[in-house]
Amino acid sequence: MSSTPATTASKHPKGLYLLFFTEMWERFGFYLMLGILYLYMTDGLKGGLGFGDGQANDIYGTYIALVYLTPFIGGLLADRIFGYRKTIIAGGLLMAAGYLTLSMPGPTAFAIALFLIIIGNGLFKPNISTLLGNLYNKPEYVKLKDKGYNIFYMGINIGAFVCNFVAAWLRNEYGWGYAFAAAGVGMLIGVGLFISGSKGLAHADQMKASQKEDMPMSRIVATIFLPAIVFAIIGFFAGKILGIENIFGSTSNDTFLFACIPVIWFYLSTYLKSSSEDKKPLGSLMYIYVVVIVFWAIFHQNGNVLTNWAERNTWRPIPENMVGFARATGMLQEVDDIPGEVATKVSKQGESYSVRFEGMHKSEADAIASSLGGASVIKTDSLAADTGAVFAAALPVTTRAEGKVLAEKVLAEGLVKKLSYNKYLETLPRAEWPTEQQPAKLISTELFQSLNPFFVVLLTPLVIGIFTFLASRGKEPSTPAKIAFGLLITGLSTLVMIAAVSASDNAAMKVSAMWLVGTYAVITFGELCLSPMGLSLVSKLSPARLTAVMMGGWFLSTSIGNKLAGVLGHMGSDSENKSLVFYINFTGAAICAILLFIAVKRIAAVLKEKTGHY
Repeated sequence: MSSTPATTASKHPKGLYLLFFTEMWERFGFYLMLGILYLYMTDGLKGGLGFGDGQANDIYGTYIALVYLTPFIGGLLADRIFGYRKTIIAGGLLMAAGYLTLSMPGPTAFAIALFLIIIGNGLFKPNISTLLGNLYNKPEYVKLKDKGYNIFYMGINIGAFVCNFVAAWLRNEYGWGYAFAAAGVGMLIGVGLFISGSKGLAHADQMKASQKEDMPMSRIVATIFLPAIVFAIIGFFAGKILGIENIFGSTSNDTFLFACIPVIWFYLSTYLKSSSEDKKPLGSLMYIYVVVIVFWAIFHQNGNVLTNWAERNTWRPIPENMVGFARATGMLQEVDDIPGEVATKVSKQGESYSVRFEGMHKSEADAIASSLGGASVIKTDSLAADTGAVFAAALPVTTRAEGKVLAEKVLAEGLVKKLSYNKYLETLPRAEWPTEQQPAKLISTELFQSLNPFFVVLLTPLVIGIFTFLASRGKEPSTPAKIAFGLLITGLSTLVMIAAVSASDNAAMKVSAMWLVGTYAVITFGELCLSPMGLSLVSKLSPARLTAVMMGGWFLSTSIGNKLAGVLGHMGSDSENKSLVFYINFTGAAICAILLFIAVKRIAAVLKEKTGHY
């Protein structure tokens, strides 16, 4: 006897809750690591890597770009060879190994760990989302798919919310290594849960037969994977071949963007060679992929641009009567004036370069400049010299490579002493600096990363309620319209940060934490209209045999956006106008929202034709 409409309207498939908790623990590890990654790279005081802002932004953007590029590979492997469950388990174990490797100190372990996490996420991420979509492919569940993805999204954000408190407590009390190890433990718990219930998901783990128009795996390797490697190598040397340092701002940008060319071509060729039945849905998906790039470029600046703002420009002292509670709950970060290793940075100055030794006060920078000979002193903050502004000693060089060699030599010879201070002090008048005997007691920086998942959990019922209310009146926006509204709201969130920069006198002083709270609240509302709806739309419009591959396409657009987050972060750190990056964010979001609103009716019609629903 078939299910009645009343039953289908009130129950979700049982596998939803297994995937909910698996993803919750996986995201616990992923966002724990991401929440402290930028802080770890730029920390030169307490066991971090001591990278400069430019290098940290470059690595951050490249890492989160590759994390979302490899799902293209993971989707193909699951669709064609291994199936979803085996691929998910392999990916989870690789990610756990990466987090545990990251707990080891030093740049070599750091590089190996990032590689393992990138590959593991590529295997895990697209296939658990696809498996969830397959659970809703039965007719009785189709109308519940959007709500199912919203529930799944809450699991993601519960893990993302809790993890930052664990990260703050462990890194402040025991060190960076313990915090990263906790991410590995969380990932192993998620894999264990998935394995324990995976038999119940067998009906959703059915590989679809390839069609004659599908590219065989051997040809994909020959025409995509190998060319991507070749293009990456070309991108690495492209600037030097043309007689310039780089084409797109840095060598890593060139390498990444060139490597994407064969992957992008794969999706274009899939569309061009598709049957007339598949062409409209695939074309609609690819249009969505392009316009949402800007959303991810803005959204993932939480890990670099907004984290940097929280670290340096946000007033974070904890009231004395709350210190005990803050310490017990992992919220306490203590900052004193004990110096650490100075940061080094090679930057372009017109047609030449300079190597900068950052993190000093003016008298210290003057002494360093004198010892180096020919070096000049540069103010890296806009405060007056007598209020504790931070300076850099800059020495001109001919090439970036020469600057890196010189920086290593100067540090090795001890010409630059340990003069780098905690970044929180950079915009604090020197008279207000804490001391070793009386450190400042602050809200830990990474806890601001929990604002986004907090608002997801808080606002998800509201968003579902709004759409349910509109649906009851026959006015619920279509899925592509929800995505367009999400883009528009995301653009509005950047206006909050423009106001914050203005209130801080162009980042010269600290401002209230409420600016970040407001920014995260607005962008999260936009995210809830866009991200889970995007996953749902991919599942609805993709041909059954290409679902995981097209989910990989969604993550490809995420990847390109993520790389732009690093590029924009680097641009913002180098610019004198600290609101520049936020103006760029707003302009991009507004343009892409308009482009999507123009196409909403056409895409909704395709969706209606394929699924019977908007």
